Amino acid sequence: MKKYTYPLARLGILGGGQLGKMMAQKAKKMGFYVTVLDPTPGAPAAQVSDKQIIGDFHDAEKIRELVEQSDVTTYDLEHVNTKALKELLKEGHRIYPSPHLLEVIQDKFKQKELLLRLGAPLPKFKKVKTKEELSSFGFPVVQKACRGGYDGRGVAVLKSPEDIEKALPGETYIEEFVEFEKELAVIVARGVSGELKVYPVVEMVFDERANICDLVMAPARIDNSLAKEAQEIALDLAQKMEIVGVLAVEMFLTKDKRVLVNELAPRPHNSGHYTIEACATCQFEQHIRAITGLPLGSTRLLSPAVMINLLGEEGYEGPPVIEGLEEALSIPGLSFHFYGKKITRPFRKMGHVTIVDDDLERAIENVEKVKKFLKIKAEEKA
Repeated sequence: MKKYTYPLARLGILGGGQLGKMMAQKAKKMGFYVTVLDPTPGAPAAQVSDKQIIGDFHDAEKIRELVEQSDVTTYDLEHVNTKALKELLKEGHRIYPSPHLLEVIQDKFKQKELLLRLGAPLPKFKKVKTKEELSSFGFPVVQKACRGGYDGRGVAVLKSPEDIEKALPGETYIEEFVEFEKELAVIVARGVSGELKVYPVVEMVFDERANICDLVMAPARIDNSLAKEAQEIALDLAQKMEIVGVLAVEMFLTKDKRVLVNELAPRPHNSGHYTIEACATCQFEQHIRAITGLPLGSTRLLSPAVMINLLGEEGYEGPPVIEGLEEALSIPGLSFHFYGKKITRPFRKMGHVTIVDDDLERAIENVEKVKKFLKIKAEEKA
């Protein structure tokens, strides 16, 4: 029987946003020492960690400082200096998921090529170098930036030839426009030993104003055979990629009942926040277990759940003011999470709410009520 001393290990997190915060909270619960690297003093993850290194995600010296002070290093975002991380990995430091994999996933076109090589079912896609090539698949068509896109940024739907003049600049690719019935996601975890665990398939609804995930329902309201197919796709990808940590696989369920992979995130993901209250082991603890070589936990769904993101209200910017909190907390089964960001602005992710309920439809009804009165504003309009 192996014996552990306190702290269990020194964990480094590159990125101090809400994902890093929820990772750090679970790591501290388990007895880890946590250091966070983020350019913002008092960033959300730093508020619950042992130490913060203030520095940019691309600062090679600061990244080295973090990694050399940590037994294991991970990250809560993709847009980091992979060159520095690869050099540190070569020196023998433990960094998960692999910076080599992260480097591929950073470029969404290279990510698509990887998925194609691994046999994932995909929409048609093509790199474009000229405006004329934007019409290769006809219209409507989806144009995506190869690098830098997240939370709705770097994506454009070109509905007609006239929209070509509004196309994204820079290095991009196009995907066929998928007529989908639902957007799905599956979280899968793979440990250092190769142990695999998969979470229930969830259903996502996006805020069309900013193309940001608005609502997540667990489990997804789909046939069991389709849910099993989606889980098997995610497990197969995690195994073939030999990822260590949590992997989120976003998918489309088409109107003709095909499951297609949209994109990957090699880290805890917005679609998995519900697991904190609704699963035996949440995605954040699972990620910590996976990268530190501990046995993976059960992914059993304890209760149906619905999560909504709390976004900064349009027209407000400044120190956040929360409206409707008491009314929200009066709803049975509701958990409120505020990330601790010091400034709100339109559509910024400021927190989330999860409602657990034996009746998923009732949870959805209650979430719709919450959306009407729980608001993140500022003292004055922008």
